Amino acid sequence: LARRNDDDKTRVDVFQVVVCGTELCNAYSELVNPIEQREAFEEQLKAKAQGDDETMDLDENYLYSMEMGMPPISGLGFGIDRLIMLIYDTPSVRDVVLFPQMKEVNGKTVSSNEQTKYIDLSKVKIEPLLEGEVDFDTFSKSDFRVVKVKECSAVEKSDKLLKFILDDGTEKERVILSGIHKYYEPEELVGKTLIAITNLPPRKMMGINSEGMLLSAVYDYDGKEELNLIIVDNSIPAGSKLY
Repeated sequence: LARRNDDDKTRVDVFQVVVCGTELCNAYSELVNPIEQREAFEEQLKAKAQGDDETMDLDENYLYSMEMGMPPISGLGFGIDRLIMLIYDTPSVRDVVLFPQMKEVNGKTVSSNEQTKYIDLSKVKIEPLLEGEVDFDTFSKSDFRVVKVKECSAVEKSDKLLKFILDDGTEKERVILSGIHKYYEPEELVGKTLIAITNLPPRKMMGINSEGMLLSAVYDYDGKEELNLIIVDNSIPAGSKLY
């Protein structure tokens, strides 16, 4: 978000206040060029695809505001919580934050954005289980693999389809189309780790070959279909086989 220095484009104008090795505030002249800002966001998405979970998402509304004309601005972020840490000589920010971002859920510490939204189970209707049996040899022919989302975009002229470019553990990128745009925006899926069936015959959709199928959980909720893409731990390597 920082703007390049007018005289030296390899630098940005930034200052920080540091006390006893702890940063209390960070300030800089903010970038207002929408072209440079988009490039910076895209670099962040590439980093996220490589597993960096501290990167920023691409914010189209913010870029639109810039394109309409944003005046030169500067920003100052002062960490009140870090000042309290200094005053009370507290080593952990979690001990001084009034509304912690981490809490125990079922005995496991998760961040606030990982907490599962509440579902009223009385409104859930599950499709009946299939009664027909599948023998082991038939089932084992399906190749379930862990894949990493390198890129994700909406398919032109389609309200439903998202196009995924995936790392499936091989040198070749895999393209899979999935009709889940109703439930997810493409930018929120970049960098996620998913499950795919990778040995289905290629299927042409909107003129694009889709090389497999991403797994989702589908159910009826209060009379409407709901869908959750199966997202797994980012620490699982691409190409891992499911048994």
